[in-house]
Amino acid sequence: MEIKYYNREKKTTEIEKVYGDSGIKWLYRSFLGKCLSKVLIKPMPSRIYGKYQNSPLSQRKIGTFIENFDIDLSEFIPETGCSQDAPYSNFNSFFIRKFKTGKREFVGNKNILGAPCEARYFAYHSIDEDQEIPVKGKYLNARSILKDDRWEQVFKDGPVLLARLCPVDYHRFHFPDNGKLIDYYNISGKLHSVNPLALKTKGDIFATNEREISILQTENFGKIGYVEVGAMMVGKIVQSFEKDTFQKGEEKGYFLFGGSTVIVFGEKGKWIPDADILENTSKGIETFIKLGRSTGTKR
Repeated sequence: MEIKYYNREKKTTEIEKVYGDSGIKWLYRSFLGKCLSKVLIKPMPSRIYGKYQNSPLSQRKIGTFIENFDIDLSEFIPETGCSQDAPYSNFNSFFIRKFKTGKREFVGNKNILGAPCEARYFAYHSIDEDQEIPVKGKYLNARSILKDDRWEQVFKDGPVLLARLCPVDYHRFHFPDNGKLIDYYNISGKLHSVNPLALKTKGDIFATNEREISILQTENFGKIGYVEVGAMMVGKIVQSFEKDTFQKGEEKGYFLFGGSTVIVFGEKGKWIPDADILENTSKGIETFIKLGRSTGTKR
């Protein structure tokens, strides 16, 4: 199965080079793989693997990873205390690398919703329970994801962004507008892979995986439900912000090793996703958008 996405910056349709492609297929399509996945979706294996990624032993993987996925390290700053020749002491430090100042800027227009992460996006005016992109809508609505009657009603029939971060991507996530935090809670769950290969086999992953949920009151886009979804071999979701108020573009947190997902729910009538993301979504194609660029417009 080829995973195609549209690169907005380059204006090209590209085929994704999947990290661990053969392993994902084996886990979700073979009998033995399905048996093993019942163990791997539990938190402990991912936590143990995360500890390895924090160890100096994992440093040896960095060079090969950079070469295989053509990552331009000139855009990123080295880990504190490391040199340009050996910029990261372990794989997790490389994985959560930060952009150099000026390499990514959030769009200044207050009516534009900035991309909260550098990722591959699907977008929806609202969730139709019968839709199939990338999973059945009944597993992607506010009721299934947020699991809270108060917020289900707030975000019912509102716009949704689904942002998938691959292992090759920048893995920090940011606030898309100025505002304040009005609620935060965690939903424990499994840790299935969020790779499209896995989603094809098991459609309820977003509704059953571990999730961290923040409800934001923004200055320009009403309330936003901001959800980080855990995934297989994601060592941890880290919330790095320390106060209840935030500014557009400020870092909110990061995922330790592993690809994962951010889901953004909006209030009906407050904003609309960008037309190109909506159009590509209707074709079953994600849109790759750089951090801080436009994903939606105030109505």
